[in-house]
Amino acid sequence: MTRPIIEEAAMGLFSSSSFSGRNLAIADLGCASGPNTLFTVSELIKALDKASRKLGHVSLEFQVFLNDLPGNDFNNVFRSLHGSTEEMKQELGIELPMFFNGVPGSFYGKLFPSDSLHFIHSSYSLHWLSRVPPGLEEMNKGNISIGSSSPPGVLKAYYTQFQTDFSFFLSCRAQELVRGGQIIFTLLGRKSQGPSTTPSIHLLELLFVVLNQMASEVR
Repeated sequence: MTRPIIEEAAMGLFSSSSFSGRNLAIADLGCASGPNTLFTVSELIKALDKASRKLGHVSLEFQVFLNDLPGNDFNNVFRSLHGSTEEMKQELGIELPMFFNGVPGSFYGKLFPSDSLHFIHSSYSLHWLSRVPPGLEEMNKGNISIGSSSPPGVLKAYYTQFQTDFSFFLSCRAQELVRGGQIIFTLLGRKSQGPSTTPSIHLLELLFVVLNQMASEVR
């Protein structure tokens, strides 16, 4: 679903008069460590290489920054690099220079020097907040997220915390992107304020019940 958006953003990057040279810096924020980590980066590189050739740019060298929290299993990611990059080169039919770096740290803060990145990507990470909203423990007892029994103040607390975090995220990324750079992020959302129409909430409420039962047995 996001591939056409990525391809459009890649064309937009190279159509910008501010891009020059052949070194292109990409950051994947919230990369995790499973099989999707390098698949996502592979799709980004293929789209950028395709757009570059279509618009007549010189062959690129890619510097890829993989970011997640310090507890992420970066060793597992790096062990997978050789096979993934070789497969990517075979698909593209060229020997494409790629240099990978791990960047541990929260993306709710500046991670890179100013004007250093050409393309920033984040998929299914921004719904994780920087902290538990203040006062939530008292307001939302018996729940681990927004549930059908949560009072309106819980929804407002999550919403306020997201506004704060997301605004700071965008502010940091605006400093790190070069002029004309591109950013794409995918995250979960909801169409209504109530939790009852959101399928994922039903699954979480089942988890509430299980955890509460386990806690009562321990006591």
